[in-house]
Amino acid sequence: MKTCFCPADIMLPKKGIDLKKWSVVACDQYTSQPEYWDEVERFVKDAPSTLRLTYPEIYLGETYDRMSEIHRNMDRYIKEGLLEEAVHHGFVLTVRTTESGKRIGLVGNVDLESYDFHPEKKTMIRATEKTVEERIPPRMKVRKEAIIELPHVMLLVDDLKGRLIEALYERRDAFRNVYETELMMGGGHIAGYAIEGEDAVNLQQLIQKMEEERGGLFLVTGDGNHSLATAKACWENMKRELVHKFIADKGYASESELEEEDRAELEELLAANRSRYALVEVVNLHSEALVFEPIHRLLTCVGEKDVEADFEKYMQEKGIAVTEGTDLIFIQGGTGIGITFGIDNHRLPVDLLQEFLDDYVKRFPQMTIDYIHGEETIRELSENAGNCGMILGEFRKEQMFDAIETGGVLPRKTFSVGHANEKRYYMESRMII
Repeated sequence: MKTCFCPADIMLPKKGIDLKKWSVVACDQYTSQPEYWDEVERFVKDAPSTLRLTYPEIYLGETYDRMSEIHRNMDRYIKEGLLEEAVHHGFVLTVRTTESGKRIGLVGNVDLESYDFHPEKKTMIRATEKTVEERIPPRMKVRKEAIIELPHVMLLVDDLKGRLIEALYERRDAFRNVYETELMMGGGHIAGYAIEGEDAVNLQQLIQKMEEERGGLFLVTGDGNHSLATAKACWENMKRELVHKFIADKGYASESELEEEDRAELEELLAANRSRYALVEVVNLHSEALVFEPIHRLLTCVGEKDVEADFEKYMQEKGIAVTEGTDLIFIQGGTGIGITFGIDNHRLPVDLLQEFLDDYVKRFPQMTIDYIHGEETIRELSENAGNCGMILGEFRKEQMFDAIETGGVLPRKTFSVGHANEKRYYMESRMII
């Protein structure tokens, strides 16, 4: 049965490990708040933790060889039996309680052959925002030498009737509970239930039916766009090596010369390779607990420049009217200025702002852009001398699938699924070698 979302062999920490110390928030969070990660370090100490298996982006600029340590820790955790298979060829139903409510998800594999981050490719799984391809190679270095993956990727399914995930939740007492814990640093509570055996078979049949009904786009990225793009890039490299070796071993000059029997054997070989898949969590777009928050912008080292005035001038040059309003709020030097755009403009405020900022930092390379989750945080950071914060308005999630299906992608860092402490915490893992 071929589906783009399929069962996986899922590992969890062995019994006795403190899950509250094990499970750490996604590595791309709190990138401007070192005090958060300092507190995580103090809390975890020497306990087994995904903090030792992932690369928090706040540390990307350090000289310490954290990447090698991550790979050593992966090897050690496997050799010492700290991780063990908890679900065989199945899924994990997750029940996460956050400030926004109870968010239900389903963890399983996606087939990377069914995914592409290029907007012109009409695959079953697509990116929601423009992928910055320069950001992929550094992430590939982590994944290339890794023996396991720990996902913070969240994909969204447009399931208004709740047939896929919510229906499982109604039957959760019939499934084996595989973990339950409070999450550190205000992350709420989470529990996981194994969907395996006949239940997993029935679920995959339902997924196949829903994919056929959609006739095209089935899943889109909600979080972890660049992580999934990295998995795809690693698989494409691996696939080229596998195909080249297979052709050479069979004595062919090129793939086009393969006989039908050999082509079928090659397809079977590729389908069985672990690197072809990526572990993700799927959540219903229509979940009431799935709150879409705009991702705000922080410009640092602006000096004496009046960023808001420069933005208005940039808009005038584009022929776009700007008036007082709340579409976009600039905060600089303790002063906030809110603007809105003319009714003849059909572009999203975040699209216009990102275009301006990309050009701005090219002209003034001393400046840097950071992407901030939470209005309270961006307001606090905007008070620092030399900073300019830009607060974006509401993003309507109901428009997402239609926008993507018509061939477009949103500007990078358009939205965030919930507050930073509601992001996916690392829990499940999977062998990728």
